[in-house]
Amino acid sequence: MTLLRGALIEYGTDLIGPIPNVVIFQFNPESLSRSLQIPQRPTGATQREATQAGEKTFEKISFKAHFSAANMLDEDKALARLFGIGPQLCALEKMVLPTSKLAGLLGAAIDAVGDALGLGGGGTAPAQPIPREQYPRLLFIWGLTRILPVTIDSMTIAEQEYDAMLNPLRAEVDLQLSVIAIDQCSDDVLGKGALEYTTIAKEAQAIANLANTAEQIVDLIPL
Repeated sequence: MTLLRGALIEYGTDLIGPIPNVVIFQFNPESLSRSLQIPQRPTGATQREATQAGEKTFEKISFKAHFSAANMLDEDKALARLFGIGPQLCALEKMVLPTSKLAGLLGAAIDAVGDALGLGGGGTAPAQPIPREQYPRLLFIWGLTRILPVTIDSMTIAEQEYDAMLNPLRAEVDLQLSVIAIDQCSDDVLGKGALEYTTIAKEAQAIANLANTAEQIVDLIPL
């Protein structure tokens, strides 16, 4: 059986042309903690008010990812010899930072051209430019049935070993993610599709669980 690896994928931005920023977990985390954040239920005088759903329940995921350059050094990989696991760690860090300054510089250039052509709309110029940087859009992939749009809430990197040039050779990264409840009006087509796919997969598994409980239900209900 082929070993599936978990991954974080940044999409919707250009890192190197069409190639997305991908971090595939070198070693799958041994454990993964999931917390369902349940909003406070509405209160009211009637049962209908108390059972109506308000805000959506959302999920938080936390785990520890491990990285090591040992195998890559054994295979004499050039990147590992030059930087250790630095490239993987930098790719992860990029996922929590706004998009590169290049987009902001291009936007400023476009604004300058528009102003020069009289397309700026007239009036007094704003005191501050409109920010053009955005946080990356991310997918967390964990197996065949979990592909989730997420944000990274926290990231703690513990570098544990270095080479002669002080490049990190081993590291543990503690990650906490929040699953995004994407609005139907959002332009994030990929994120919406991933969330819908995962939701359908969960519902299918919940229905399949009926096969496990059918006999027990018969024993619970006296005839």
